Formats: sequence, structure tokens, C-alpha cells
Amino acid sequence: MENELKKDFTRRLSQCNSGEMIVIIYDIFFAYVDDIRQAHCNGDHDGQKDAIRNAQSVLDELIGSLNFSYPISHNLYKLYMFCKNELSRAMYENRLDGVQEAEHIMHRLYTSFVEAAKQDKSAPLMKNTQQVYAGMTYARGAVNEDYMDVDSHRGFFV
Repeated sequence: MENELKKDFTRRLSQCNSGEMIVIIYDIFFAYVDDIRQAHCNGDHDGQKDAIRNAQSVLDELIGSLNFSYPISHNLYKLYMFCKNELSRAMYENRLDGVQEAEHIMHRLYTSFVEAAKQDKSAPLMKNTQQVYAGMTYARGAVNEDYMDVDSHRGFFV
């Protein structure tokens, strides 16, 4: 995953609420799937294995966030485990069909979580973060982000 993409995910995570966080985690999964494909096309088996392990770690995070007091969590658990197994199969067979199957399932779930996140009006999860303002500036065709540090006493005090 490129550093610019990591910075984008970090910025989004610092500003999101709980519904948006799940969507961002799915986006991270899809970024790792892109890394799997790129490594496979380049013949980089070690890079492909690393990307598969990263994607599986994202699935582990999603599994860990399930609340099993809701019946749908059991179904999501089975789907996430199936995706993890498909990624494992892709690793030892060195083929992309398992990755494609996992990506297809995750895309179908992703659209549902995007719709649910639109209805989530809760407050951002992180407090005392910098506000990010993005907009067009005088640079031709460029969007610049500006971080406003209104409160110089952010974070923890020791």
C-alpha cells in the first residue's frame, strides 16, 4: 500500500464515526486486494503472500468487531471466515480466483455498510483531533487540505 493511501486512511479515520469506520476498514481490505493483484502480475510471490496476510488481518479486525448478541453477526462471521479461507487458498495455489471470490463477497457487504453509514449520525470517534478543511485553492486543478490547529492543547497531558 502506498504511503499516500496510508495518509488518506489515517486522515479519514481521525474524522469518522463508527459507521464510517467500518466502511474505511473495507476500503483498506480492497487496497490490499489491489496489492495482491499487482504482486501476482509482477510475479512477486513474497509480496503477494504479504498482501494476502494483510488482507486477512483486516478480516480478523472485522471479525473481532462483531457483536454476537445480534443474529446477523453469526452470518457475517461465516462470510468473513469464508473470505479468509479463500485468501489462504489463493496463497497456496498461487491463483487469483479465491481473491476474486472474497472480493466479490466483500463488495456486496460493502454496499450495505455504505448505506448503513449514511444513516449513522453519531459523533466522530476521536476527539481533540485536527480539523481538516479541503477545497480548491489558486493552484490549477488541485485540491489542497489544510489542517487547522485551533486548540494547541490536543491529546493527552502527562
